[in-house]
Amino acid sequence: MNQYPLWKYLLILFTLLAGLVYTLPNYFGEAPAVQIQAKYENIKVDDALLQRVLGVLGNAKLNADAATLEGNSIKVRFADTDTQLKAKDILQKELGDNYGAGLNLVPRSPQWMAGIHALPMYLGLDLRGGIHILTQVDMPSALTKTMEGYAGDLRQELHDKDIPYAGISRDGQVVAVRFRDAESRSKGEDIIKQRFNGLLLNGKEEGGEYLLLATLKQEEQVRVQDAALQQNLLTLRNRINNALASGTGLAEPIIQQQGADRIVIQVPGVQDPALIKELIGRTATLEVRMVDDEHPYAPGGVVPFGDEVFKDRDGSTLLVKKSVILTGERLTDAQPGFDGRTNEPAVHLTLDGVGAQKFKIATKENVGKRMAILLFEKENGVMKGEVVTAPRINEEIGGGRVQISGHMTSQEASKTALLLRSGALAAPVEIVEERTVGPSLGADNISRGFHSTWIGFAAITLFMIAYYMMFGTVSVLSLGTNLLLLVGALSVAQATLTLPGMAGIALTLGMAIDSNVLINERIREELRNGVSPQAAIHAGYDRAFGTILDSNVTTFIAGFALLVFGTGPVQGFAVVLCLGIATSMFSSVLVSRALVNLIYGRRARLAKVAIG
Repeated sequence: MNQYPLWKYLLILFTLLAGLVYTLPNYFGEAPAVQIQAKYENIKVDDALLQRVLGVLGNAKLNADAATLEGNSIKVRFADTDTQLKAKDILQKELGDNYGAGLNLVPRSPQWMAGIHALPMYLGLDLRGGIHILTQVDMPSALTKTMEGYAGDLRQELHDKDIPYAGISRDGQVVAVRFRDAESRSKGEDIIKQRFNGLLLNGKEEGGEYLLLATLKQEEQVRVQDAALQQNLLTLRNRINNALASGTGLAEPIIQQQGADRIVIQVPGVQDPALIKELIGRTATLEVRMVDDEHPYAPGGVVPFGDEVFKDRDGSTLLVKKSVILTGERLTDAQPGFDGRTNEPAVHLTLDGVGAQKFKIATKENVGKRMAILLFEKENGVMKGEVVTAPRINEEIGGGRVQISGHMTSQEASKTALLLRSGALAAPVEIVEERTVGPSLGADNISRGFHSTWIGFAAITLFMIAYYMMFGTVSVLSLGTNLLLLVGALSVAQATLTLPGMAGIALTLGMAIDSNVLINERIREELRNGVSPQAAIHAGYDRAFGTILDSNVTTFIAGFALLVFGTGPVQGFAVVLCLGIATSMFSSVLVSRALVNLIYGRRARLAKVAIG
C-alpha cells in the first residue's frame, strides 16, 4: 500500500544529488582575484598571455592559488587582498596599455564544478558590500537638447522646401523662426505643422520681422522626458557593463528606474567606488560644429550672435557656431587606436547612415573651412565643452568614418571611446545619494542571517521530534532536503541573494514544515478514527495534499505578483519565495512520503506508528 515504484525513488535520489552538487559551491566562498582583459578587439587573450602572466607573477615572487583562461579574460586567484593589490599593480605595469587589470572576486570552488556550471549564488549589496548610488536626470536639459535638435531640423526642412527665412535661434526651450513677410511665415507654418507634430506654434511680429515661436506640446514633453530616462538607463547599463568587460571587476550591477526622473545604481562587490562614480558622473557627448573664422575674436571680447567660445586642448580659444551638424546619437561605434599619419593616440568613430549622410553633405558644402569636433563632459556638476580637434576640410568625406585625435594619451583615448561607445546620456545626471557598504558589514549580515536560519531550524527540529517522534524526524529530514534544493535552485538560476532573500528562505522553511504538520495531523486523525496504521498513512498524505496544494498555489500567486510588479529587494524576495514553494511541495510530499515508505511501508501487518 505504502510503496513507491523504483523509478520514483531513483528520481528523488537523483534530484537530491543534483541539489547537493549545485549547493556545494556556496560553501567554498570567494577569493580575491585579478581579472585581465584586452582593451582592444584586435588584441588576443590566449594561453601565451596566461603563461606570460604567470611568469610576471613568478618573477615578482607572488604566489597565485589558480590562474584560468575564461573566454576573453584571464582570472588569477590569490589567498589574500594584499597579494591581490600587489599583483594588480605589477601586472598592469608589465602588460602595458593593451590590457586592463582589474580587481575581482571569484569562487573558490573546484574547477570541475565550474565545468558543469555549478556556480555560487550572487550576493547582493547588503551581503557582499559595494556601492549604492541614486542619480537624478536633469529633465530641463533633455528638453533644451531636444529643442536644439528641432532648430537644426527646422533649418534643414525650410531649406529643402525653398521657403525663405531670416534666421533661426533658440532661447532655452523656445525656437524662434524669423521671416521677412507674412506669406513666407504662413508657408513655413504649414510645412512645420505637417512635418513636426510635437511642436506648438505661435505667431508674433517684432521689429518689422514676422516670428514663429515653437515650443514642445505637453504630451511631447512627457514623451521626451520618458525617452531621456530610458536612454539614460540603457546608457548607464552599457557603460558599466563595458567597464566590466574591460576587466574592472564589476559584477552583477543593478541599474533600475526609481520614480519619474531617478535611477538607482548598485554594484555589489566593487572595490573601487571612484571608478563607478566617474563612469556615472561623466557625461560624454559628442558634437560636430563649424568653426567661425569669418568674425575676428579676442579673448574677453564680444561673442558674435550665433557663436560660442570654447578652448582646445592647447588652451587657446576658438569661436564655434552654435548650429550642431551631428551629435553622438549618430555614433554606432567608437574604438581607441592611433592616427595613421602622426601615430598619436586617437579615437575612431563610425556613424550610422543618417549621420554619414549629414557629415558628407557638411564636408561637401564647407570645403576649405574648419570643422570642430567637441566633447562635452559633466564634471562636478558643471557641463564643460572642449574642442578635441578642429581640422580643415580639404575634400568631401563619405563612408561614415571619422577620427578624433589631438594631444591625448592612450588611456584618455580608451576612456573617451568607452564613454562614447556606451552611448550618450540623453541628459546629465546628478548624484543625489551615495552609500558604500563595506565587505565587513556584508559578512556580518551573512553571519547573522545564517545564524538566525540555523537557530530557527534547530528550534523546529526540537519541537517536531518531541511532538511527532519518528514522523517529526522524517519531517525534519524533508525540511533539510527542502533547504538543500532551494539553495541549489537559486545557484542554478544564478539569483542574487539579499537580506530580503534570506528572509524568504526562513519563510519557506516555515511553510514547508507547515505542510508536514498538516500531513502528520491527518494521520493522527485517521488513527483516532480506528483506521489501521498503513491505511492511516495513505489517507493522511492523500487527504492533506489538496489543502497543501491550495495554500501553496495562493501563496505562489502572491509571490508571482511581487516578482512581476516589484523591483530590487522585493523581486529578490519573490524569487526565493516562488522557488521555495516548488521545493517545499517536492520535499514535504514526495521526499517525506518516500522516507515513511522506507521505514513503515515494508511491514504488511503494522501494529502502530511513532507519531506522538
